[in-house]
Amino acid sequence: MQNHKPTVEIVLPVYNEEDELEAHTLKLRKFVDTQTNYSWDITIADNASNDSTASIGEKLAKKNGINYVRIAKKGRGRAVKQLWLESKADIVMYMDIDLSTDLKHLTPLVKALTSGADIAIGSRLLPGSEVEKRELRREFISRAYNLMIKILFMTRFSDAQCGFKGMTKKATMELIPHIEDNDWFMDTELLVIAEKSGYKIYEEAVRWVDTPGSTVRVLPTAMGDIKGLVRLWKTRPWKVIKKIKYC
Repeated sequence: MQNHKPTVEIVLPVYNEEDELEAHTLKLRKFVDTQTNYSWDITIADNASNDSTASIGEKLAKKNGINYVRIAKKGRGRAVKQLWLESKADIVMYMDIDLSTDLKHLTPLVKALTSGADIAIGSRLLPGSEVEKRELRREFISRAYNLMIKILFMTRFSDAQCGFKGMTKKATMELIPHIEDNDWFMDTELLVIAEKSGYKIYEEAVRWVDTPGSTVRVLPTAMGDIKGLVRLWKTRPWKVIKKIKYC
């Protein structure tokens, strides 16, 4: 009798990514095919793109182990939450389509999730991480933001925003229904609530190379993050989760 291979579904949330979608999805597929200890699926989550993303995604979906889902409303957090909750895999993950994080870190995250961690994340701020080509302004904002999280919530994780994360299906079903944000703050909200609720978070120091021409607007995103932090500070949803978890 063969041992059960843990199943892993990787969600790629995209919006107007016609230039990178095909090459990077196939690069990821080629990589995971070499990681034979696990069974892999890749799902492209199209956030209402209005370029050629849909046609490219549909073409890729004809290949083995690649799925394409179109979501009518925008929001990276919305896409990740929906696909994670719908997944049948043992482990759910997501990564940014630019593949800024070196794929060599993917298997260590999965291994952590099969060895007791509830959540596993890449970190650009841990000792041993390598960050290349990142604009100084973005580096400063990232460090200041993560310091703010630590001060406000006394958390231990180092990098809330790296687009390279995974969860066990059990933790997903328990935590995601409590995550309100549908955009970029989703990552922070998930990690703060998870740690404050007693879930185990594994961090992997990663090699990360910035991609020129990022479409993320720094100021609006930062303002949304600050509003999210204020909401979390006021509502403290982990208190409810703790009661449910330990009843």
